[in-house]
Amino acid sequence: MPGLTMEGDGRRLAAALCLVIVATASVAPAQLVVVKNSIWVMSPLSMRAHHEAAIANYGVPNYGGTLTGVVLYPADAKLATGCRPFDTTAPFKSRSGRPVVLLVDRGECYFAVKTWNAQQAGAAAVLVADNFEEPLLTMDNPEGEGETLTFLANITAPSALVTKSFGDALRIAASKSGEEEVVVQLDWRESMPHPDARVEYEFWSNINDECGPRCDEQAAFVSAFRGHAQLLEKAGDALFTPHYIIRFCPARFAGTRQCASECINHGRYCAPDPEGDLGRGYEGKDVVVENLRQLCVHRVANARNASSVWWDLVTDYRVRCSMREKKYSRGCAEEVVASLGLPAEMMAECMGDPEADADNEVLETEQMVQVGQGNRGNVTVSPTLVINNVQYRGKLESTAVLKAICAGFKETTEPRVCLTQDMETDECLDNNGGCWRDDKTNITACKDTYRGRVCECPMVEGVKYEGYGYKDCKASAR
Repeated sequence: MPGLTMEGDGRRLAAALCLVIVATASVAPAQLVVVKNSIWVMSPLSMRAHHEAAIANYGVPNYGGTLTGVVLYPADAKLATGCRPFDTTAPFKSRSGRPVVLLVDRGECYFAVKTWNAQQAGAAAVLVADNFEEPLLTMDNPEGEGETLTFLANITAPSALVTKSFGDALRIAASKSGEEEVVVQLDWRESMPHPDARVEYEFWSNINDECGPRCDEQAAFVSAFRGHAQLLEKAGDALFTPHYIIRFCPARFAGTRQCASECINHGRYCAPDPEGDLGRGYEGKDVVVENLRQLCVHRVANARNASSVWWDLVTDYRVRCSMREKKYSRGCAEEVVASLGLPAEMMAECMGDPEADADNEVLETEQMVQVGQGNRGNVTVSPTLVINNVQYRGKLESTAVLKAICAGFKETTEPRVCLTQDMETDECLDNNGGCWRDDKTNITACKDTYRGRVCECPMVEGVKYEGYGYKDCKASAR
């Protein structure tokens, strides 16, 4: 196992022994499940067709919406991969004035670097052409942290990987100077399942706040999104479930100092050491116990019809009991829980005994649901957001996530928060959306939805109107 040191060493990588439950010898390490959007080539006429693309795991995909733009390809071969900065003094522009969708080649650098360079030069979206024929894959964030990757938090342009054959065709068409522009519509309207009037979503996180920019991003999201989440949940529009990645100690290492430091219940449930050093600071088992406590807060609060207080808990916990700021103690954590008014005896029963040589039902469940289901892959990293059983792709930012959740409602069932000016354009305001309207009574067939308007004869004061909503609606005689 790479990076594993002997028991006598004082410092070691804490994650070396704590394996994800699904990463056993019989199950290959999971890759990101591909979430796709559609690309419709509108011109030239000879290329008109639909194609699929794989949404990148960074930037801001326009879930529930579309973007129409002109495909451009760098004229300078040295810039074809997008790995070098473009000239920002001469930003990309299309002849028609439409937004630019920059096509770049795969290779030479991180996918995210290509998008960042293109965004800096005015591109509204980025397509990366694969360099050999293979099934579509998810372009992920670079691994690691540091100053060189600080740009990741500022990427807003949506990106997608396209197949080599489609990329080749776009490149040839876009490179023909003086020819008709290559106009495409990037369509995310069906990228998020939207089966009914309630969105179900999960947030996989960790109470350890010593993991650098990823933890900062997670904390900023929780703080900013708390109000939206609580409104959606209290109104019954959304069902939220928090989760925590729980690892285990392989049996052959159960007696080691590392497993004793990082695990509870005799090696069954583990978390990496917060500082990556077994000889100082907090231990991994502190993290596991507090993950368990926060899971139980949600369970106990849910039993009292107040599950939305989880958002208050995690917000207050970071301020009052931060491990990074050396404020954490069991007493501090219990004080935060007590401030929520949850019964101590119910919390104790839920948490069980961390020292017992026995299974913990709450943590057993966490390990089981980490395994992928349907379109959702195995959850192996924190933070991960899952909406309607599909892993969210893109920047973990409050508005971007809210838009993705809004895309998960069935048309005409979206809550008010999804139909504000900041979230979408009310197409019924422009010529009544092209739908029928009775000018005398102002009764209209136009209904605003997150994905655009629908023309549907309405029900008004108990009277059902029937007909073809685009042309005519008449009050039913029944």
